[in-house]
Amino acid sequence: TYQYTAAGYAAVWATENTREALWDAMNRKEVYATSGTRLTVRLFGGWDFNAEDAKSRDLADIGYAKGVPMGGDLTHPTNGAKAPSFLVAAMKDPQSGNLDRIQIVKGWLDAKGKQHEKVYDVVWSGDRKIDAKGKLPAVGNTVDLKTATYSNDIGAAQLAIGWTDPDFKAEERAFYYARVLEIPTPRWNTYDSARLNMPPLTKVPATIQERAWSSPIWYAPN
Repeated sequence: TYQYTAAGYAAVWATENTREALWDAMNRKEVYATSGTRLTVRLFGGWDFNAEDAKSRDLADIGYAKGVPMGGDLTHPTNGAKAPSFLVAAMKDPQSGNLDRIQIVKGWLDAKGKQHEKVYDVVWSGDRKIDAKGKLPAVGNTVDLKTATYSNDIGAAQLAIGWTDPDFKAEERAFYYARVLEIPTPRWNTYDSARLNMPPLTKVPATIQERAWSSPIWYAPN
């Protein structure tokens, strides 16, 4: 069991804290999960989200007005759009690590019915840049393994962006979901080692990047 991390959480975007509202939210799949952290995630898909939308204090209102939330279905393009756009935002857990990045994970079927998947780093903390190989450099690591502590000197408290799929093909079925990563923090075995003054386990990672995953937004051609 030492190979596993702590239990995760499921989160629901409901209009109110009632049995009926929670059921409705789960039925429409407006939910997300985390590895154990309590960060918040919003994801909306549509055809005309832009960078300015991500700067608004009314991000959720804009998301519902211009698109569909996580768990929803995208219909045919509107306003002459050639590709779907997504409004994604996340806020850190006040008692956990800052945010490293937000990714959009896309899966699709090509003309031959073959499955594909691609991960896009869409917004991140700091002044890092995508390298020539298309990779985003690591955020860094502030974990002190001896004391099982870390600092939030790196990362961001919140991240948001309006992003458009650069590889969209209207004839291909696809899904998109958001994945949010925190900066590295001590894993449970590192906390145990520090508290019990024991050598750290060597067969498992000493740190972990807690994360969250949203329900997908689905696209199907007409």
